[in-house]
Amino acid sequence: MKPFLSADFLLKTATARTLYHEYAKPMPIIDYHNHLLPDQIAGDKQFENITQIWLSGDHYKWRAMRANGVSERYITGDASDWEKFEKWAETVPYTLRNPLYHWTHLELQRYFGITELLNKDSARRIYDECSAKLQTPEYSVQSLLKKMQVETLCTTDDPADSLEHHQALAASGFEVRVLPTFRADKAMAVDDVTSYNAYLDELGTAAAVGISTFADLETALRRRHDFFASVGCRLSDHGLEHIYAAEYTPAEVAASFRKIRGGGALTPAENHQFKAAMLVLLAEMDWEKGWTQQYHLGALRNNNSRMLRELGPDTGWDSIGDFPQGRALSTFLDRLDRQDKLAKTIIYNLNPADNDLIATMIGNFNDGSVAGKMQFGSGWWFLDQKDGMEKQLNALSNMGLLPRFVGMLTDSRSFLSYPRHEYFRRVLCNLLGNDVENGELPADMELLGRTVQNICYGNAKEYFGFDKVAETAAVSA
Repeated sequence: MKPFLSADFLLKTATARTLYHEYAKPMPIIDYHNHLLPDQIAGDKQFENITQIWLSGDHYKWRAMRANGVSERYITGDASDWEKFEKWAETVPYTLRNPLYHWTHLELQRYFGITELLNKDSARRIYDECSAKLQTPEYSVQSLLKKMQVETLCTTDDPADSLEHHQALAASGFEVRVLPTFRADKAMAVDDVTSYNAYLDELGTAAAVGISTFADLETALRRRHDFFASVGCRLSDHGLEHIYAAEYTPAEVAASFRKIRGGGALTPAENHQFKAAMLVLLAEMDWEKGWTQQYHLGALRNNNSRMLRELGPDTGWDSIGDFPQGRALSTFLDRLDRQDKLAKTIIYNLNPADNDLIATMIGNFNDGSVAGKMQFGSGWWFLDQKDGMEKQLNALSNMGLLPRFVGMLTDSRSFLSYPRHEYFRRVLCNLLGNDVENGELPADMELLGRTVQNICYGNAKEYFGFDKVAETAAVSA
């Protein structure tokens, strides 16, 4: 019987162990999509205790606690930090076979050197030890990123954001490159006209332009897009139920925008037309700058309306959706490709039923201009666990070119989530190792080792052009 979380965790064969320990493990981390707060990085924040850095904002853990019968007071309520941690510790034994069980103990080991299992009996000891360490300089935010060999990370930022913290980090000489990502979802969120109009005023202020017409909106977005590029941005991102690809004319979109600015709600047809036009506009802007565009598809959000009213979005009430994806995605990508304005693209799906659809769809729009131009994104959200990762890797292998894959990301709000990269690397190496042991792949360690290193690090570095960001910064300086 193998010990829990040993050095060879998830590595079932000798080949897998060699691939991980000699090739994958030493690679730096490029975390090209996360939700870390740039002000906490720039300020080199020191968290007071393990609850604040580990449980605050982590709706994965919140969902598990709710399922275990924990009152909301101990999750997002006014209970003390210790009380919240104690309730999480009581929940952990019930997460057996949930990825949270692995992540929890990997994070305790990798960051704090704690191998004791977390439960009700060990909670106080672990809370005190972790919280004491978090008070030392070695556990500041910047130190934690360096400890995990993070080379580059990309935060998720609204077009109206000032990016002052990214600028401060660039000027500080901090060795981890922290870059913004252009996420313009609010610029498309016309379902709530009142909120949308308030956002347009905010965006207009940031762009120094009054937004009265759709042309004004385009001007504002282009100005902010240019500004993000000047701060090193190389990626955009969208979080959507599905792609919008309705037919539209410029006159129809302009009329819909006037209607919105007048306080009128759009019809469903107008809504889809407007969002389709916005997706094309933003995609063309990305193509013009050579950015990579990301589309996170398939989340059914805010299912519990009562808790949405009480706590707001992103608090643990989302699930996998079953939206049709194929036809609209094909129409959208083809519309851009016909104009030769299709940027490098990563498509993530949340419903595993769509794995083969996405894996084959990307193959329709590779044009030989860039190796791996169209990417099937890594297992995301509810799928970033062993089973979900293996299914994504298998679909990509069957339908495309696995060695061109740009690999894993954290998609996390926690500075303690970087062992997810380790978790992915172990899954990848085990998958390849099994194939070698079964005689399905050659025991060519040079080929396999290079493939692993590229998936873990090299492909992302080349694909996103992060070296070019460094060169541009050097020239500017």
